Amino acid sequence: MKFLPISFLILALATAAALAYDTSPLQDICVGTNDMESGVFVNGKFCKDPKETIADDFLFMGFRAPGNTSNPLGSKVTQAFVDQFPGLNTLGISMARIDFAPGGLNPPHTHPRGTEVLVVVEGTLLVGFVTSNQLNNTLFTKVLYKGDVFVFPIGLIHFQLNIGNTYALAFSGLSSQNPGVITIANAVFGVKPPISADVLTKAFQVDKKVVDYLQAQFWYDNN
Repeated sequence: MKFLPISFLILALATAAALAYDTSPLQDICVGTNDMESGVFVNGKFCKDPKETIADDFLFMGFRAPGNTSNPLGSKVTQAFVDQFPGLNTLGISMARIDFAPGGLNPPHTHPRGTEVLVVVEGTLLVGFVTSNQLNNTLFTKVLYKGDVFVFPIGLIHFQLNIGNTYALAFSGLSSQNPGVITIANAVFGVKPPISADVLTKAFQVDKKVVDYLQAQFWYDNN
């Protein structure tokens, strides 16, 4: 009996961890729909009537063509999240295709609601993530080659850079139907209305001219 409180603690922690992510499906299928008149509100999206569901609801063809990398970052992320792929609704998973021109960068960003696992299909990528303040903002980084797989834990800042001289391609799986994306530079310097220069000069310990310059730039979104 003296171990009972510990058992309850373990159960409580396990329950909390389970509830921290997308909830498990409550039915066999629940395809996202924007028709609020005929839908039922579940997991953030209204569900299409299962009797009206067709096979095409579970098909996504957005990965067939390469993404346009002719942009300042030299990369393009094609999302297959629930907004683009309604068949994912309530299933707690999603995917992305990432195309890289030579030297292309998927800049430092986070997914606040999902862990990401990435596989390199073509090319050579330098990837990495940074731990939280609790672990002294430690950088974990590797060079990945065709067939290599790397995981980026939920919520941590991470990046991918094509260090090869040829086109590169990777695919990611994420542990949420809607993992979200926060691109660090865009969120800090491209936000509207802008964050006060007093905040940024002190946070980054730079002159106001540097902050003004960065806020004046066009921060491209490759998603």
